[in-house]
Amino acid sequence: MKRYIYSMIIACFLLTTINAQNNNITDMENLKLTSEWDKTFPKSENVEHSKVAFVNRYGITLAADMYVPKGAKTPLPAIAVCGPFGAVKEQCSGLYAQEMAERGFITLAFDPSFTGESGGQPRYMTSPDINTEDFSAAVDYLVTNPSVNPEGVGVIGICGWGGLAINAAAADPRIKATVASTMYDMSRVSANGYFDSADTPEDRYKMKSELAVQRTEDFRNGTPKLGGGVPDVLPEDAPKFLRDYFDYYKTPRGYHPRSLNSNGGRNATSPIPWINFPLMSRADEIKNAVIIIHGEKAHSFYFGSDAYKKLTVTPGQDNNKLLMVIPGASHTDLYDRKDIIPFDALVRFFNEYLK
Repeated sequence: MKRYIYSMIIACFLLTTINAQNNNITDMENLKLTSEWDKTFPKSENVEHSKVAFVNRYGITLAADMYVPKGAKTPLPAIAVCGPFGAVKEQCSGLYAQEMAERGFITLAFDPSFTGESGGQPRYMTSPDINTEDFSAAVDYLVTNPSVNPEGVGVIGICGWGGLAINAAAADPRIKATVASTMYDMSRVSANGYFDSADTPEDRYKMKSELAVQRTEDFRNGTPKLGGGVPDVLPEDAPKFLRDYFDYYKTPRGYHPRSLNSNGGRNATSPIPWINFPLMSRADEIKNAVIIIHGEKAHSFYFGSDAYKKLTVTPGQDNNKLLMVIPGASHTDLYDRKDIIPFDALVRFFNEYLK
């Protein structure tokens, strides 16, 4: 009798624990999602648009725009889209998502944790782990959606989210095809500076010391300091890539009030975890298809070309790892220049690998 009672107590305890865990996974933050069309690109009449939300593995609720081809028969292949780093879904990722939906895919452009309409505190924080998880959380949502072919889900990462897309693909075999467009390796640029110009232990120690001082100040003040987005006024000697960023984030072409890059930027201590987190460390283990797209004239080209060198072609699939170089294109040309972004090539790529 005692054994029966003990068994019942244990069973009740386990059931309570499982229910608590499930509630932790599914309980959503109360997000305030915009109902009006507030994108930096015009709305397509060939696509059904809706707002959705889902929870990542850390319990953070992510806000997303879902785009579905009008009149299409489901289930369809699907693509999760995010980026650039410091942007929101109303900018580049939404444009990519809508364009790919017009071409027959269900797409999901989401705001990362701590950013835009998504949840998470403190605001404007970044994390290589959590942001990689954001991609997999979007995959969770898609593979469980009855309108989606669960065996045909891919991702597109733009700019800094290109590196995160590759990291997600290395960790999550459900991602059958990955596109990294005009990619940054945020670990590398955080740890080494642009063009690896500060790639010494002494340089990193100096940077970590400055970040440590700022972290103490943030704790003392109770409010994280913002690191600053694209400046409102460019110095006369601003490099071309900064002028290109200004032309996108600070003008009607790409400005958005929720965009970190268009306004105050990320928290100043955001680089801390990226310094010791090598995003590309498992890129050579990706078995599914990857295409890296980069502009020939992009200041960031070395990120994409070096990432491509780490990829390993899967035996029996001679062309499942590709580097596509767009002649004459700069970094930001691949943000929104629809005459330059190779959407037809993306359609062929995803049609081949999202079957």
